[in-house]
Amino acid sequence: MAPTAITLAADKLSVANTGFMLICSALVLIMTPGLAFFYGGMVRVKSTLNMLMMSFISMGIVTILWVLYGFSMAFGTDHGSLIGWESDFFGWTGIDKGDIWSGYTIPVLAFAVFQMMFAIITPALISGAIADRVKFSAWALFVALWATVVYFPVAHWVWGTGGWAFELGVIDFAGGTAVHINAGAAALGVILVIGKRVGFKRDPMRPHSLPLVMLGAGLLWFGWFGFNAGSWLGNDDGVGSLMFVNTQIATAAAMLAWLVYEKIRHGAFTTLGAASGAVAGLVAITPSGGAITPIGAICIGAIAGVSCAAAVGLKYRFNYDDSLDVVGVHMVGGIIGSLLIGFFASGKGQSDVKGLFYGGNADQLWKQCAGVFAVLAYSLIASAILAFLLDKTIGMRVTEDEEVSGIDQAEHAETAYDFSGAGGGYDRSAVPTPPASESKKVDA
Repeated sequence: MAPTAITLAADKLSVANTGFMLICSALVLIMTPGLAFFYGGMVRVKSTLNMLMMSFISMGIVTILWVLYGFSMAFGTDHGSLIGWESDFFGWTGIDKGDIWSGYTIPVLAFAVFQMMFAIITPALISGAIADRVKFSAWALFVALWATVVYFPVAHWVWGTGGWAFELGVIDFAGGTAVHINAGAAALGVILVIGKRVGFKRDPMRPHSLPLVMLGAGLLWFGWFGFNAGSWLGNDDGVGSLMFVNTQIATAAAMLAWLVYEKIRHGAFTTLGAASGAVAGLVAITPSGGAITPIGAICIGAIAGVSCAAAVGLKYRFNYDDSLDVVGVHMVGGIIGSLLIGFFASGKGQSDVKGLFYGGNADQLWKQCAGVFAVLAYSLIASAILAFLLDKTIGMRVTEDEEVSGIDQAEHAETAYDFSGAGGGYDRSAVPTPPASESKKVDA
């Protein structure tokens, strides 16, 4: 993410950059329905609608919270390097349509809505880890609390002027720490509290619709160009173009690496592996793509593809039920992409910082470590506490009977597919038999 300021200035508005940012905002928004389809295809039929709704509800809840106070907490005047606040940003009552984000050439409203889309998708990412077993009302409340207690402050740490990670010099172009490690660590914290699905490691829990998974992955890949390239907040110096190019390259490399890994390990190239590998590459390039070369993007993508493919199996070894591999892909991918900046930063991208492979010292690597592990620890602990409090008050999980029979029917009184008319074919019994004379005419 490009450095941001919290004061308003009478800079000149760029029509091109403003239009670019509004398009990027729409691209980032479409990632959340894309995520819903990606997750929705990975669950069993009886959980499809619930999985879709867990992403869609974030678009409603987080939008309102971001306008009321989230934007102010993340990008308002710094307080103690931990949180921001700006009274003009509360409810956006003090923001005029002509106000320009200081140091840039786009309106404050364009920046605010772009960042809104990041805030929306981050809690939605967590939902994949807790598929099949959480009350929808408890999830909705968790989203509101988690965004307030975890995402808004962490966004300030990483991207807000005065935030401790920002001032330290931690590089996170578009969300390796604030989005992916944050969501992945939160997912781990929640599943450690609520426990495993009924039948985990015993019953088959295969994806019910791989075409839906591939559709979701395609939408994520498409929208991610707005997510990444838009995070430079303009197109004046080529850094956004570098990020766009590296996004494509790393994603391709990660997909291929994941497929090779699973062919060697499991004997097949799977569609689920292709989709998951692509997402792993997108995650890893998110923090690093503005600081590295295209060759570096290939390396980071390949490392992420293999590492995340190996990491998704850890849940069986350590007996935690990460339903759709949020920890294995988002947390691990985010860590890899963030830490490898310390090795692959070229000094020719968003800054002159050089990693170890380009003649730099370990200075940037330790900064990346500080940002990564601070966000991971805070999110994991805070998320586990929130889940524990909700579980002990309103209850987080549906009953065992509801989980077994299907959370869609229990929580939404609907099912994803209507099989009543799925017999197919032409039912002659439903058509009156014509008189014999008419039958002869037809036969003739």
